[in-house]
Amino acid sequence: MSDTTIRTYSSDRQQTETETESEVESTDETITCPECGGRVVNDEEHGESVCAECGLVVEEDGIDRGPEWRAFDAKEKDNKSRVGAPTTNMMHDKGLSTNIGWQDKDAYGNSLSSSQRQKMQRLRKWNERFRTRNSKERNLKQALGEIERMASALGLPKKVRETASVIYRRALSEDLLPGRSIEGVATSALYAAARQMQTPRSIDEVANVSRIDEMEFKRTYRYIVRELGLEVAPADPASYVPRFASELDLPDEVERRARELLDNAKEDGVTSGKSPVGLAAAAIYASSLLTNHKVTQSEVSDVTDVSEVTIRNRYQELLEATEVAA
Repeated sequence: MSDTTIRTYSSDRQQTETETESEVESTDETITCPECGGRVVNDEEHGESVCAECGLVVEEDGIDRGPEWRAFDAKEKDNKSRVGAPTTNMMHDKGLSTNIGWQDKDAYGNSLSSSQRQKMQRLRKWNERFRTRNSKERNLKQALGEIERMASALGLPKKVRETASVIYRRALSEDLLPGRSIEGVATSALYAAARQMQTPRSIDEVANVSRIDEMEFKRTYRYIVRELGLEVAPADPASYVPRFASELDLPDEVERRARELLDNAKEDGVTSGKSPVGLAAAAIYASSLLTNHKVTQSEVSDVTDVSEVTIRNRYQELLEATEVAA
């Protein structure tokens, strides 16, 4: 390579670097305030770029990239929207396939003729076959339906259902299902997700809505947690308190006092090795006595599914820990 070529190459490189630096500087100028040098943020509602420090309007009349229509409730928004629902792990195809409605009516609400109804029924059948093209998709569809059913019965929020769906997908992709039932792995995934999302349910509660026996559920849960390496912390007894207090129709004062009892017991080491559901039930009963909003041990036992003997033993320990802390 000649000296002339080298000089030309180096000069071109310097020119490119200079242009790049100038572009960076011009970009920095557009995102900083010309008055105070503060950070400029976009106000999409008003179509303006405003300094977050001094409030100077740097740019106005920006392009609104949102829809040209307005909606004042969820139903109107769904009717006007031209896009489908977002993807979700709660459906085996993540919601990307086409759904054919079950109503035999046209776009104007008129009933279809008999030949058209037969045609739509045939389309629905083939559409369903195409949505589940292999055994894994059929497996996943059944499992996610089971997770949805149990989560609805337990009153678990959407975030728990999403997490449970992800856990089941991992178990299916890592080939952990052979030798185990779909219901068992789905139940274990839901129980683990509820604990991870800090909305736990007791083993008895989950087993009651599941289609498998409790021993199989426990065995499958231990296997799934071990093989997938799930980080499931021990359940906090305080996370059960709000739900139990709500079902017993107790005021906030009882709930707050129950949390204090559990905190004192935790500091004293009383909660170690004890069932979190039993501790929560005992804390509810003890706090109801301390705040003069009395409920019977039988009522607490019915709501929490904890025996009255356990409640009596645990609430005495909680009261003793509170006296020591005081």
